[in-house]
Amino acid sequence: MSESATTAAAAPAGEAPRPRRRLTAQARKSSILAAARRAFTETGDMNGTTIKVIAEHSGISEGVIYRHFESKDQLFFEAVVEPLKKAVDDLVAATADIDRDEPLTPERQVSTMEGLYRQLVSTLVEILPLLGLVLFGDPEVARRFYRENFAVAMDRLAEAWREVEDRYGFPFESPDVSARAVMGIALVLALESRHRGKFDRDRAIALISEGTVKGFFPALEPERRRS
Repeated sequence: MSESATTAAAAPAGEAPRPRRRLTAQARKSSILAAARRAFTETGDMNGTTIKVIAEHSGISEGVIYRHFESKDQLFFEAVVEPLKKAVDDLVAATADIDRDEPLTPERQVSTMEGLYRQLVSTLVEILPLLGLVLFGDPEVARRFYRENFAVAMDRLAEAWREVEDRYGFPFESPDVSARAVMGIALVLALESRHRGKFDRDRAIALISEGTVKGFFPALEPERRRS
């Protein structure tokens, strides 16, 4: 059935069926993007997800899809990569803002780090399927997304920490590496949250936050070291 055809809606006996309202071009495009996201996520493979499969998810013909998108690559970028880019941007914007009016105490350091981890993990849990599609799918797409978006996001986070250093005189050792370490930890916590049934996220975040600020392993006193 073509996109322009109308389907009669159910009507009470004795009444003429009412035509179903046609979708606007923008609404149709949005529905195709949503169906494409489902299809790409279910198959877990950009190259193996055909326009035919996406059309089946959309309940429309392949021809209708090609009226709105020139290629499957364009559809993949608009359905998967663009929302992922926005999620990463929103994530960094939310976590990079540190209250400038309060003194930076050890307690506030841990509290701020805990808030950062909560935001990172929460967002990463939501976008993990799309993130996996992009970072572990087509190598060229992965390389481009990582360089232009994910790495840039971590650089922005590092820059926010440099501003904290300048403001409070608090020494950060290699904030660019620290930002990547924190993002890596958050990614593992997100994977644990999504794939382990009995994972205590709150406990893990609290312990990880304190460990990130204070160090994960206590320094041994000389007299306690084994010879």
